Amino acid sequence: MTTHVPELLMTQQSRGQVRGIERLYLDFDSFFASVEQHFNPDLRGRPVGVVPLDALHTSCIAVSRQAKARGIKSGATILKAREISPDMIFVVARHDVYVRLHRRILDVIETVVPVAHVRSIDEVVCNLLPSESDRGEDLARQLKTALSTVFSDVLTCSIGMAPTELLAKIAAELHKPDGFRLIKAEELPHALSGIDLGDLPGISKGMRARLDAASVHDFDGLWALAPKQARAIWGSVEGERFWNGLHGYHTERPETKKSMFGHSRILPKDWRNPEKVKICARLLTESAGRRVRRADVRATRLTLSFRGGGARNPSGRRSDDKQWSWEGSFAPARDDHTFMTALGAGLAEAERRQPFQPRSVSVMIHGLIGTAEVMGDLFAVSPGVSGGASETEDRAKWEKVSDLMDGLRAKLGPQALSMGPQTEVPGGYVGAKIAFGRIPDDADFSGPRVADEDTHFVTF
Repeated sequence: MTTHVPELLMTQQSRGQVRGIERLYLDFDSFFASVEQHFNPDLRGRPVGVVPLDALHTSCIAVSRQAKARGIKSGATILKAREISPDMIFVVARHDVYVRLHRRILDVIETVVPVAHVRSIDEVVCNLLPSESDRGEDLARQLKTALSTVFSDVLTCSIGMAPTELLAKIAAELHKPDGFRLIKAEELPHALSGIDLGDLPGISKGMRARLDAASVHDFDGLWALAPKQARAIWGSVEGERFWNGLHGYHTERPETKKSMFGHSRILPKDWRNPEKVKICARLLTESAGRRVRRADVRATRLTLSFRGGGARNPSGRRSDDKQWSWEGSFAPARDDHTFMTALGAGLAEAERRQPFQPRSVSVMIHGLIGTAEVMGDLFAVSPGVSGGASETEDRAKWEKVSDLMDGLRAKLGPQALSMGPQTEVPGGYVGAKIAFGRIPDDADFSGPRVADEDTHFVTF
């Protein structure tokens, strides 16, 4: 007889009583821009935008508190930001510097309260003991003081405390910048009744449309949903997890299994030609391949995608919503030769099919299989298969080559070897950019180490 365990226990009895203040969410304010102000005192108190590369036609990936106060948002183009604030200063992002400071920040937080989860480069979650939650605002003040003492008072954070991580995150985001808010279970739902649904974590534009379709237009309507209704609107168990977190009940999220390694890059205008697109795609593939090997897995598929830069219409303008992708498959592999062969096939297909110059290129290596799952028969020769032995030997040879290259890079520097000519895409950090939920490893960064104080200003 088989017993099926439900993904979530649905009854009020199984949830138990709403708990006390058990989670602390710490969210840094305008992190990239604040880091630049921390390392360069001349930038403090001034509107600053952090951009991906030194070029006029690019957008801010972060802006300082002073820029936000003038109405400039992350994602604003340089031209738009300068139109609003002519004295805006732009600096080029330095992802390795941000990662190094992030690690130092974690060490400082740990001197006050243990870090339970790192959610992103600038967001952490701490599980609180009853004695810690009882100190509430004093604990938050202690954290802020520790950070400003070790670093500087420009590196501010907002802190929320609540029964669950979701509520603590909402509390932190409600009181930015440099704020603190504690939400108790007995204060719900009144403490959040005026909040816009779009300001809640996890409520994207698409989810907002689903809620509207279900006649849920405000927080009170969201609060009134039953758990199964939330699950139906979300279309998955995530809706029920959201309901639990919002109502003060813990739901432990299962560990996620890595399903792919991929990188993408927006190309400067002078890189939007076939030869340079190939170079960028190769560099992205190399970086993803190294991550595959570090994770001790094999992959079976590679996807190459282009976006933007469509063919010119009769007026001479290009369509910017053009998208194209190609996927190739191969036997479980972890070597650069296999990945580059697949990439080459995708690029050849792109040349045959695509009369446009892409604005961005992305490479995703996926279909991951644990090494232990394939080692048993990976190097076995199937009876009656012509060329099986030579193919297996060839694959083993290229795996050794890739491992050797990785070892030499680790010993001599990331630029010691490459699968093609050494080329740096403008903006650098190919395959090593910080994304939500992903903080690059040291091995992801190529090129010489950037000094923390070596700010790179936009030069045009």
